[in-house]
Amino acid sequence: MQKGDHLFLVDGSAYIFRAYHALPPLTRKSDGMPVGAVSGFCNMLWKLVEESRDTSVGVAPTHFAVIFDHSSTTFRNALYDGYKANRPAPPEDLRPQFGLIREAVRAFDLPCIEKEGFEADDLIATYARLAREAGGDVTIVSSDKDLMQLVGPGVILYDQMKDKRLGPEEVREKFGVYPEKMIDLQALVGDSSDNVPGIPGIGPKTAADLLETFGTLEALLERADEIKQAKRRESILANVDQARLSKRLVTLDQHTPLDVPLDDLFIHEPDGEKLVAFLKAMEFTTLTRRVAAKLGTDAADVAPAKVDAKAPARGPDLDPAAPAGDTQLAMSPKALAAERLAQAASQPVDRSAYVTIRDEATLERWIARAYETGILAFDTETTSLDAMKADLVGLSVAVSPGEAAYVPIAHVGEGAGDLLSGDEAKEGVGAQIPLGRVLDLLKPVLTDPAILKVGQNVKYDYLVMLRHGIALQPFDDTMLISYVLDASSSLEGHGMDELSERLLGHKPISYRELVGTGKAAKAIAACPIDKVTEYAAEDADVTLRLWRVLKPRLAAEGMISVYERLERPLVPVLARMEERGIRADRQILSRLSGRFALKAAGLEADIHILAGEPFNIGSPKQLGEILFGKLGLPGGKKTKTGQWATDAKLLEDLAAQGHDLPRRIVDWRQITKLKGTYTDALPVYMDEADRIHTSYSLASTTTGRLSSSEPNLQNIPVRTQEGREIRTAFVAAGGHKLLSADYSQIELRLLAHMAEIPQLVEAFQAGQDIHATTASEMFGVPVEGMPADVRRRAKAINFGIVYGISAFGLAAQLAIPQGEAASYIKRYFERFPGIRDFMDRTKSFAKETGYVETLFGRRAHYPDIRSSNPQVRAAVERAAINAPIQGTAADIIRRAMIRMEDALRAERLSARMLLQVHDELVFEVPDEEIEATIPVVKRVMEGAADPVVELVVPLVVDARAAGNWDEAH
Repeated sequence: MQKGDHLFLVDGSAYIFRAYHALPPLTRKSDGMPVGAVSGFCNMLWKLVEESRDTSVGVAPTHFAVIFDHSSTTFRNALYDGYKANRPAPPEDLRPQFGLIREAVRAFDLPCIEKEGFEADDLIATYARLAREAGGDVTIVSSDKDLMQLVGPGVILYDQMKDKRLGPEEVREKFGVYPEKMIDLQALVGDSSDNVPGIPGIGPKTAADLLETFGTLEALLERADEIKQAKRRESILANVDQARLSKRLVTLDQHTPLDVPLDDLFIHEPDGEKLVAFLKAMEFTTLTRRVAAKLGTDAADVAPAKVDAKAPARGPDLDPAAPAGDTQLAMSPKALAAERLAQAASQPVDRSAYVTIRDEATLERWIARAYETGILAFDTETTSLDAMKADLVGLSVAVSPGEAAYVPIAHVGEGAGDLLSGDEAKEGVGAQIPLGRVLDLLKPVLTDPAILKVGQNVKYDYLVMLRHGIALQPFDDTMLISYVLDASSSLEGHGMDELSERLLGHKPISYRELVGTGKAAKAIAACPIDKVTEYAAEDADVTLRLWRVLKPRLAAEGMISVYERLERPLVPVLARMEERGIRADRQILSRLSGRFALKAAGLEADIHILAGEPFNIGSPKQLGEILFGKLGLPGGKKTKTGQWATDAKLLEDLAAQGHDLPRRIVDWRQITKLKGTYTDALPVYMDEADRIHTSYSLASTTTGRLSSSEPNLQNIPVRTQEGREIRTAFVAAGGHKLLSADYSQIELRLLAHMAEIPQLVEAFQAGQDIHATTASEMFGVPVEGMPADVRRRAKAINFGIVYGISAFGLAAQLAIPQGEAASYIKRYFERFPGIRDFMDRTKSFAKETGYVETLFGRRAHYPDIRSSNPQVRAAVERAAINAPIQGTAADIIRRAMIRMEDALRAERLSARMLLQVHDELVFEVPDEEIEATIPVVKRVMEGAADPVVELVVPLVVDARAAGNWDEAH
């Protein structure tokens, strides 16, 4: 390029969306493929090229390129994990057009440029710089404000839709500053579409005024204390680092490494036959006629092009942080949701249409269909429910409702029992594609950011595939979408079969129907492949149909943010945690088992002496006869079967009343449970490296709390000596320590914020002992020198109030008369009236709407809150009051977990997150990185509510590192 040349740079990613929204939906008649955006794009591009050649309109381009965002994360995501986190996903009918649009650019014989790890704007900035350094001029075809920082001598922005050119004066007229200050202005204002934080409360006009006064962002930040408006001054002083981060995010990289040199962008006349062939393939009759006439091509002699269906269907910002979906469709979200539900009811499932894929060519055709549709429902069939032990037997896929297939991989002949053969085809079962080849063929589509993968309980499939070196992305999970929409203690669950019957009116084949039950049951690999095809392909088909019904509801019901910020991003995080596992010491567990056995035997002997006879303590019937039949203890009630009730609460109440036998029985139950559930059982779960891989469930609680199973590591008692001893068996690998980071009193802090309790807010802000503060307020006792018993009572009330504790429960906990406990609770509400107001507001809201919400918008549904049964209604009311607090705490730790790995990676730390236990995260950290890791973990956890929720109280995290879990906690 040389002086006098003119470079046109088209912002292709923005062009796509402008073309899409400029025209009504359009489909290709021959096959129904959506092509509206392709049509608009081609018309706009042709008009631009032709008009730009007319020198009476402007300077004709000598160089020309169309620049796209690559479908990947960029260096900005490494700077800030929230970058573009709230960017809405492209519309469903636009997704398959991305690849076609790139083909269109090539058909025009124009450079089609994108680069992994960089945005289109960075490439545009770099080409613009090089063109100016060579003496040329630049026209950037875009209306994006992010590109206005590039405007200057020889560089203008051209808004083609408005036929408006923007130079320095036009930028100043629009934003109040010249282009050279646009970076500073954007850093102050932020950008909600890209989730650039900026400084809260600063808009474009205010930012322009500040820059007019102080000159630059840095000068403003250094002299912020000179600002007279107190609120503005405080906001800037509190967000200095955020402003500097925002500046780095909005500054375009003008030195992006280029794969296509500037001189290769020289423009030339398009190949008439090539362009006409493409336009005919798209069935754009009018544009085909115009182009043919202009280029002197006889369209009748040109055959339609065979457009590559596997062309990468990439789209703007389509990366793991913003997976695909249909949250932004032409019709209203509510109308779309209703239409999808109606369609589902009218499209019966036809199992006879499913296909068994036995050769690579057929599998490749199905993969090509996924590129055409932009979506792939995916499911695995394996040998185990434990994803860490499961071997792949086969895979099922679906690309549209009713269009599904099964890929058998490791099937064996009937009667082969549980013997599996790996990749080899077995005699009598027909051809199977070897596992390695299946994975090689599927890996590109399973990891292509342009193809949305849809699954049910994706975490299982994600972990199975992760063990084979494939990180599934992007994806949607119908189980999690259902959970976000309908989390409730009384509604049906979120399993595929339940959802299918409830939403589609279809009962899928059950696993038991396929493999049989009892002694007749056989491994899925030994079942007839045609039957497995019906079962497995149906799973993929039904999952895709459920997705089409459920996904639009997220937009219609305002739940997109909850799903995309709190649920979906946590799946890969948990999968990696489960894969890592945590190390346990077999010898410690063995010693504890022996000690617990001795203690249980001693308790059993004491119990028999107190009872006056030996009996089976584990038998509820015999226990009931001893307690209530023989000894006549109070509170005995018979169940419907005629035997005495001996539940844990009843025994705890009797023990609190001073009865020794129930106390010993409670102790015996606890010690035998710890032995059976943990010290005896945990070694069974260890792998060859002595690591235990628990499984986390995202959709099992009403409030959003995670649950752990196989084994459950969240229920190990932390307040008992025995429970803490079990934690000593969880140890760090050699050269490492376990780091435990635990939120301090997070639910009380959230209660203070949500109920707006000034005394509690002030105490938390000042870092005071909240329980001593509460005791001082309630009992008029000075904080200094306060008796431990007084503080203990206040602590019991503080935590009890969060969970709706009754006078009876508080009396039992503090071993005081019920009347005294009632007076404590009454006095508590008198001293902190905002808590009662909060409870009343929450109950009223729940009765009116049927649900309550966390600060992040998660909903917990409580339809039984209107129950005519007073006991049921009272229990539901207590749960509904607690849910916003407990749910918000759960949301906060989810956000911390989602952000944690990127934060550690950004600091080049190798700590690995292993466990989540309620308000605690456990990491394995190299010895030499402990000091550097703790501040990062605390920063992420303590800032996890920002910027969505601005808490009036600080979140505080206690973090310690030690050789075992107990010492670290």
